[in-house]
Amino acid sequence: MRALIKHHAGTELQYTERPKPVPGPRDVLIRVRKVGICGTDRHIWEWDHWAANRIPVGIITGHEFVGIIEQVGSAVTRYKPGLRVSAEGHISPGVGYNARTGNGHIAKDMVILGVDRDGCFADYVCVPEENVWPVHPSIPDKVAAVLDPIGNAVHTVMTAGVSAKTVLITGVGIIGLMAVTVARAAGASRIFVTDVDPRRLALAKKLGAVAAYHAVNDKGWIKDVKEATRGDGPDVLLEMSGSPSGIKDGFTALRFGGTAAMLGTPAKPLESFDFASHVIFKGATVHGINGRRMFETWYQMEDLLLSGRLELDDIITHELAFEDFRKGFEAMIRGDGIKVVLNLG
Repeated sequence: MRALIKHHAGTELQYTERPKPVPGPRDVLIRVRKVGICGTDRHIWEWDHWAANRIPVGIITGHEFVGIIEQVGSAVTRYKPGLRVSAEGHISPGVGYNARTGNGHIAKDMVILGVDRDGCFADYVCVPEENVWPVHPSIPDKVAAVLDPIGNAVHTVMTAGVSAKTVLITGVGIIGLMAVTVARAAGASRIFVTDVDPRRLALAKKLGAVAAYHAVNDKGWIKDVKEATRGDGPDVLLEMSGSPSGIKDGFTALRFGGTAAMLGTPAKPLESFDFASHVIFKGATVHGINGRRMFETWYQMEDLLLSGRLELDDIITHELAFEDFRKGFEAMIRGDGIKVVLNLG
């Protein structure tokens, strides 16, 4: 089968052939139709500090997809060939404290598709039966292929509790933009955003942000946001940038007693952060967000999609042939592409 692999400890991915996987007794073999390129995949492509210390050379990458079940293992009872599905990419062992208390996404010994084990940038992918998510007929393939990052946005927004609250989103990349439309659908009163890309700032306003600031050039943006929120600052910070300056500025703007939900992944450990001022003396509640809650987030996400309140057409900017993967990554790196979907047929 066709596959994209991390072929060496350096930049880019290699288009090659790999053996078609064979499902185990409790596995489901899925013929992949479309995949999404994620920010994590860009980290792997660019081979930054995080990727170099996490990703095994030789792995098939990718974790966002939609496809059709082709074969099921001998012990699979829930699904049959022919069903259109996606899958949760966090594969939990099902045992241990977190796995048994509703936190399988952060369970001990949990592995991630396309990060710790072979992923979906290939004609076929194998996942455990428990991770399969049947896709509602009303959800088109190009959206079903990116349920994973939509789920990241939904998890972040729902954890922070944005209803009737003012929200600051620092970083409107792929998931940050998704968070704008999710927060609006979830009842945020007003949404403010920051980024360094004017195109994404403009799109964020189109999706529902009341104000969009250039994080570097708009020197007085923190003052402006505070003045717009009773002088206190926004109730909620959704940190999506992973940028040290974005994190610092977000906490500086956040009101005392506010809530921060942190999804952005820094490329390397932060060298300094004023924890006393930004968290302790501010009385901030801080949530670390990893993946999606299994499977609460998936139900929330499906309901939001079926409500028609999520605006995703302008976020999914490119649909390319699988063989044109390089163009997709280059578009993301240049900033021309936001969410890129590759078609495998």
